[in-house]
Amino acid sequence: MHGRLKVKTSEEQAEAKRLEREQKLKLYQSATQTVFQKRQAGELDESVLELTSQILGANPDFATLWNCRREVLQQLEAQKSPEELAALVKTELGFLESCLRVNPKSYGTWHHRCWLLSRLPEPNWARELELCARFLEVDERNFHCWDYRRFVATQAAVPPAEELAFTDSLITRNFSNYSSWHYRSCLLPQLHPQPDSGSQGRLPEDVLLKELELVQNAFFTDPNDQSAWFYHRWLLGRADPQDALRCLHVSRDEACLTVSFSRPILVGSGTETLLLMVDESPLAVEWRTPDGRTRPSHVWLCDLPAASLNDQLPQHTFRVIWTAGDAQKECVLLKGRQEGWCRDSATDEQLFRCELSVEKSTVLQSELESCKELQELEPENKWCLLTIILLMRALDPLLYEKETLQYFQTLKAVDPMRAAYLDDLRSKFLVENSVLKMEYAEVRVLHLGHKSVFPTQQFRHVTAAHLCCHHTDPPDSAGPLLPVSDLTVLCHLEQLLLVTHLDLSHNRLRALPPALAALRCLEVLQANDNTIESLDGVANLPRLRELSLCNNRLQQPTVLQPLVSCPKLVLLHLQGNPLCQAVGASEHLAELLPSVNSILT
Repeated sequence: MHGRLKVKTSEEQAEAKRLEREQKLKLYQSATQTVFQKRQAGELDESVLELTSQILGANPDFATLWNCRREVLQQLEAQKSPEELAALVKTELGFLESCLRVNPKSYGTWHHRCWLLSRLPEPNWARELELCARFLEVDERNFHCWDYRRFVATQAAVPPAEELAFTDSLITRNFSNYSSWHYRSCLLPQLHPQPDSGSQGRLPEDVLLKELELVQNAFFTDPNDQSAWFYHRWLLGRADPQDALRCLHVSRDEACLTVSFSRPILVGSGTETLLLMVDESPLAVEWRTPDGRTRPSHVWLCDLPAASLNDQLPQHTFRVIWTAGDAQKECVLLKGRQEGWCRDSATDEQLFRCELSVEKSTVLQSELESCKELQELEPENKWCLLTIILLMRALDPLLYEKETLQYFQTLKAVDPMRAAYLDDLRSKFLVENSVLKMEYAEVRVLHLGHKSVFPTQQFRHVTAAHLCCHHTDPPDSAGPLLPVSDLTVLCHLEQLLLVTHLDLSHNRLRALPPALAALRCLEVLQANDNTIESLDGVANLPRLRELSLCNNRLQQPTVLQPLVSCPKLVLLHLQGNPLCQAVGASEHLAELLPSVNSILT
């Protein structure tokens, strides 16, 4: 046995490691305690730098210690000569590099480097760019390093064209580089500013085509990598819609004025300002949202004094001025009329898409053909299928409606894990299409149930009086609407300010959203054969007369409490709900809703 090395047993090794860790922990705790004591005593000298170096060298994410180092460096700036300070900074930069080698994604280290270089009179930005390049060679998706590179490029006034060339080199090496694609989306609008294209900064046609060729190479090379698909969606994105007042409605019965906007706004002190002019005289009013919540909303309303609604004059003119949006709208309330309104005759581009030029439409058509070619090669590629759907929506949502629904079916089969998201997206598109058809037909009736019937077959109470004042044909003259089935969500309710009859039957709705309160003219609501459990959204509807909720999942009579706030409700259909089986349900409902003449259970 002599002359042979003794091999430690596993127990001995474990014990040795435990003792080593304990020793390191004691030293770590002792150094930390000393730093805090010296900081509290105001002893911010170079010994603090040494102590924090010992700790941060092993754990660069100790943010408080970076703060200590900054306090020390600030104090030493006033004490050191320029030569000594330069040597100190050089040492600090070298220490920071060693910390980044320990953890290249340390927030504290990158932040400290930004702070240090921003205080130098003549920092070596070229060296910092080289440092970024070295770290990105190790991990090209290190977003901490990308953030630092953007900081350096800004401070050094590096031309965007040079940074774009840098992203070219990384993308060519590896298409799966989210950060490089994202950086391009920041650089291209700087290189090609389009002042009239909205805040998102769309690209000129020639630049767009070049970028599309690059990104097509990426997803034809690796169709399953999502980074290029995300960039592709950005390229084909739209500019923000122009601020506008969509609709203005005045009701004599409710003594109320309601206005809807192209985007959610918050009206009040220090936020958006709305001015109301009645017969060319300003009127001070209190604005509120339909659901009573103080938050950004598409729809705002105010109460009107009796003097502005008196029936002695031949008419009253109401004008709302949106100062921030530089927009206004005016409507007239005639003598003897109970309501007046004015709304945009909006197209799909104005409502749900921003305008596309002929050139952009040509590009979108070309992209659609390319994606369909790829889909033939990769029939189960979810990114390709989703992009095809989005391109068809951007080109013409009504023309491609049937084909879009077919692609949704395929996409759900390919990507069952996101079936719920796809159902919601499909529902959104179907509601948009139905709103567009209603706009084109100029009616105030919207059918979102799955039965393929004429609106008049669903709404027995619809008459010509429910149509727009300038439209004299009955609703069914607009032609049949395509069937809409299995909606899972409701959206764009702000577009339905003038709707009087709404059918939501035979869908998969679990609740009616609070945004339903925007339907100030709603008289008949049908929501049969859903899975509705709550009625919180059916509140504060001033004109609701008839509500049908048959075959849902309403459990207790108390869930009907929100209906108390609907003053004109007289007919309520509840057949097929669990609450109908409860003992004494009819009496409880009669007590809860005394103004409702007929409650059918």
